Amino acid sequence: MADAHVTTTMADDSNPAAVVDETKLLEYAVHELPADAVKELITHEVCVRCIFRLFNIHEGIYALISPTTLYSIIKKPIEVEALTTNSCQTSEVKSNICSICLGVMQFSYRDQREVLVEKDHAADFATIVVESVKEKYDEIASFTLEVSLPTLITENESVILSYMKEKYASEVWFQEKFSFERIISVKDALKQSITHSLETLLGVKSSVCDFRIRLTYEHADSTSAENRTGKNQCNKRIKSDNGFAKCTNEMSQIMDLKKVGQPCHMTLTCSTAPVYIGGRYLKLSRNVSQTRWIIDDERKGEASVEELIGENILPMCKGEGYKFHAAGREDIDVRMLGSGRPFLIEIQNARHLPSVASVKEMEKKINSLESNLVRVKHLQILGSQGWSLMREGETEKQKQYAALVWISRSINDNDLEAVSSLKDLKVLQRTPIRVLHRRSPLDREKIIHWMKIEKIGGSSQYFLLHLCTQAGTYIKEFVHGDLGRTHPSIGSILGCRAEILQLDVTDVKMDILNE
Repeated sequence: MADAHVTTTMADDSNPAAVVDETKLLEYAVHELPADAVKELITHEVCVRCIFRLFNIHEGIYALISPTTLYSIIKKPIEVEALTTNSCQTSEVKSNICSICLGVMQFSYRDQREVLVEKDHAADFATIVVESVKEKYDEIASFTLEVSLPTLITENESVILSYMKEKYASEVWFQEKFSFERIISVKDALKQSITHSLETLLGVKSSVCDFRIRLTYEHADSTSAENRTGKNQCNKRIKSDNGFAKCTNEMSQIMDLKKVGQPCHMTLTCSTAPVYIGGRYLKLSRNVSQTRWIIDDERKGEASVEELIGENILPMCKGEGYKFHAAGREDIDVRMLGSGRPFLIEIQNARHLPSVASVKEMEKKINSLESNLVRVKHLQILGSQGWSLMREGETEKQKQYAALVWISRSINDNDLEAVSSLKDLKVLQRTPIRVLHRRSPLDREKIIHWMKIEKIGGSSQYFLLHLCTQAGTYIKEFVHGDLGRTHPSIGSILGCRAEILQLDVTDVKMDILNE
């Protein structure tokens, strides 16, 4: 076997001179291939590209040359009449699906509409991939190519290689130059064959990145092959000294290889890592839930923060869906005012990465909605670290509230002093009765950092209670006591009955998304 690692650049199929040069390199590489072994592989319908793979010709040149040319090159060192028959014509080559790669390296497959697609060159196949990508994505910065193949390809290749080892192990060329460890896999060969063309056509480089092009190949015979493997004892593999998995009866296995009637079914999908757009939202209505709230097919509230923000951001990113994340939540009847609550919109499989200007346009659009139920501020694109920062800050944040409170007697100056003098008040709260159906019954100690009472003119029993608390404090229960499940409470501090009528969140203190 000739030197299997001839250094070369990828041939440009549009340049005839370049193809001629690469053809000469291939002729040199295959000049000393063992004729009887090559003939044997062709007899078992192994395609020429897979033959090159098995003999460690790794350059990928062969992917850019037509099957007819490949056969004309590989048959030159073979002195047998069989290789000069019509089996080497282009039409015959295309009709014979490789028994190893199942058409993958022949660029033959059935698409999602079950239409048979056959391409001679890697560049032609890459063009189909690129057209599909560009239909869905306006722009990409780079790409990662992923390939998934049926296990039948590996199984059939193992059978062929085991057979070759059994038959040719005593040959000098096999002992000196044949190496199972150096054989490039079908997956890697396909990647090497088309990556350069993909880079050229897409105008970007391949790298480890968030944008993935995935080619998934499936074959109908894979299931039946797996069933045979489970039942046929000759398929049991034994680890040999040289690390190659072989079978106990290679001759019977090679006879079991069926003629492949159809190529694989190939599905092309593209995906990107989520795009995170964050900011702070204000909820101006007492009839808007934070997330979509449906009970028994009936919507609760007139809208949700999640939908009002997400449904306006999603189209601008051309994404397939979104998830809404917020630093805590407020009840449907509680407004979110002041600085707003930090949130993230996770756009799934976005086909367009918005610019800073388009993000500002999103903010303007949401804030111009006629319903005026929700507003956003400080809207911006965040990396995945934004999610981590929000989760970390959520447990340490403080929140400020303004509550409209009624008490069963008139308020006096002593009450104002009693309340305002309390600093970092520790409160023990059992899980509120109103949420026991969905929360574990636990005792939680929370801290009320400070409080003050603001009188309301013309009323002696109504006042505004301003307070700053630890995250997770149940404010409604802190006011009325929840039948003693929260202690102390405003009612117990003032020594009278207390009820909360309205509640607003006025500040969520977190060191993110502040500008």
